[in-house]
Amino acid sequence: MMNIADLFDLLDILEAADVAYWVAGGWGVDVLVGRQTRQHRDVDLALDATSETATVDALEAFGYRVETEQRPTRVELAAPGRRWADLHPVVFDAEGVGRQADLDGGFFLYPHDAFTVGTIQGRAVPCLSISKQLDFRSGYTLRDVDHHGIALLESLNPHRSSDG
Repeated sequence: MMNIADLFDLLDILEAADVAYWVAGGWGVDVLVGRQTRQHRDVDLALDATSETATVDALEAFGYRVETEQRPTRVELAAPGRRWADLHPVVFDAEGVGRQADLDGGFFLYPHDAFTVGTIQGRAVPCLSISKQLDFRSGYTLRDVDHHGIALLESLNPHRSSDG
């Protein structure tokens, strides 16, 4: 499992490579909440597709290797010590709206409000917004970790419905 030190090590690699990224998935929820709330197998990262090669190269320099190849939707890398990074390349148009290919030939939309910055252990971390994180937790059979994330996100969401 990846701990907070593993997350910070990974973010340090990305920042040294000067690539645009946003933490998503379970760690993205924890960044928005401001603390680690559960165990994480990996870190999901939305990244600017123009920096995908530089991101993979930077991670490979630190021992990561491609484990799952599903481009253009995603590519997952693993490194010794059970460190995992699941990269989701996002292509931005001239207006700054992002699209990530899905596995069925469609795409996920990343509007301007999909991106924000959270803080965990005093570190500011680019991440996906509450609304985008909630959006990604729909359309499939939810797991316990998804219900956990939804509950945390809804507790942060000032726009959530009062009727539950």
